Amino acid sequence: MFFHTHPYEPFIPENATKLIVGTLPPPRFTTGELKVNDVDFCYGSRDGLLWPVLDKLFDLDLKFKNTNEAIEQRKRFLIKRGIGICDVVQSSQRDKIDASDLGMENVRLRNMTEILRQHPKIDTLLFTGGNSKNGPEYFFRKHLKQHPEEISLKVISSEVPRIYQFLLEGRIIKTVSLTAPSGSANRAIGSMKLYKTLKKKNPEFNTIDFRMLQYNGFF
Repeated sequence: MFFHTHPYEPFIPENATKLIVGTLPPPRFTTGELKVNDVDFCYGSRDGLLWPVLDKLFDLDLKFKNTNEAIEQRKRFLIKRGIGICDVVQSSQRDKIDASDLGMENVRLRNMTEILRQHPKIDTLLFTGGNSKNGPEYFFRKHLKQHPEEISLKVISSEVPRIYQFLLEGRIIKTVSLTAPSGSANRAIGSMKLYKTLKKKNPEFNTIDFRMLQYNGFF
């Protein structure tokens, strides 16, 4: 059994109004066995698509190498835009050592509501995935059920990306369940009506372009 702990503390600038919320990075980030083009920071996997999408969206000229410069580039962007990163999962156990969310067992969650109390400027949570089992929205809902006060997510928009809001001690916080920035989500994107329509109009339109279109309104 592999004990998969989160290798990074939450990165939340003082000016943060938005918080990116995922689950866990691939196990190699926990063991420190990074690949050449990984970046030793949140969402730094060379196979992940969050930073490539943001790089194209904001013309950041990011480095995709295991260097301090690459890390600092990402931190500067987050500080400038008032965006933090705090994944909902603190640790889990795995029978198989891979990055599958479904493979996580005995999951321990971070106290997200307490983290939100400590950062009162945050008004939006950007989930890097939806409510499928062991996804970030799924775990956040589970965390809210454990809260001593009854907190529920109210539907604002049922269209993808789904938007909800909840009340935390009189404070309205919005959540947005983005299409996951992982290769495994590409099949789901390919089946979406909107993607098919845009692809038909422009055969060169791809899943990165689709995420750019979706993420643009929230980052």
